[in-house]
Amino acid sequence: MCGILGYFRKNGGIDQQLGATMLSMLEALGRRGPDSAGVALVGPPHRAGYIVRLRAGDELEMSKQAIEANREAIQIFAATLDGAYDLSSSGVYVRFMLAGEIDLPGLTRAVESLGEGIEVLSIGHAMERAKEVRTPHLLEGKHHISGFAGTHGIGHTRLCTESMVDLSHSQPFWGRGAADVAIVHNGHITNYHQLRRRYEQRGVGFVTENDSEVLAVYLAESLNRGNSLRQGLDGVLRDMDGAFSCLAITATEMGFVKDPYAFKPLVMAETDDFVAVATEEIAIRSAIPGDYKVAEAQVEEVRVWSRSQQ
Repeated sequence: MCGILGYFRKNGGIDQQLGATMLSMLEALGRRGPDSAGVALVGPPHRAGYIVRLRAGDELEMSKQAIEANREAIQIFAATLDGAYDLSSSGVYVRFMLAGEIDLPGLTRAVESLGEGIEVLSIGHAMERAKEVRTPHLLEGKHHISGFAGTHGIGHTRLCTESMVDLSHSQPFWGRGAADVAIVHNGHITNYHQLRRRYEQRGVGFVTENDSEVLAVYLAESLNRGNSLRQGLDGVLRDMDGAFSCLAITATEMGFVKDPYAFKPLVMAETDDFVAVATEEIAIRSAIPGDYKVAEAQVEEVRVWSRSQQ
């Protein structure tokens, strides 16, 4: 099952209701995936610095003492970084800002080597990622996403058909190694193991056993080579086997790709003000009032919307 969704504000400026809209869409799709819920949201860019979001552990698998030890290790490490500021923590999550340019893969490796269970959730100038096991209601209770103001975002509700039910396997997935890149996916990548082996032979690390993660890694590598999001999603259609619908965002764009078989549903609505994409129409209608059409995405369709073009 699983449910994916995305919302993109087209008419410039910050949407004060972005988080509330995303939450309403998530709740409408909640029955498709009660195992976990998550969002990746793009807010105002911090061009002089990076937002670093980390997870100090998993409450389902680790003791409070182990999580606290990891949190302290992260805080000590952040204090050694030139340009780190605004460090805060909530539950298993730690967030801080980092000024200047960084070695993003190097920082990721350094942080995750601090202790077992520590994971970098995202690094970027504008994107923030939050996810929780179980329902969107719990996601709101812990992260208050309804108060988030921004420009666009994607979300996911998960029904586990393979791999584990835990925070790491919950979506969205960050495009590790690239700033402000995330994906959500519904479906199955049948050549996942072959692709993963190729990446691992080149030293690329994976956090989970979920086939969706390879999409995030693929897009991050494509964007780091200088390709556009559109080129990256065209590549997904070319290089990924299986039945899938995938949504992706960067700091300025949102796009989707639908596989050649069109087994996985995806619908979209577009007006002069917004674009909304979801697994089911109810997610769009229940969250966004107004008179607009909702249409099904077509076989092998790739669409990208960019704020830089507005």
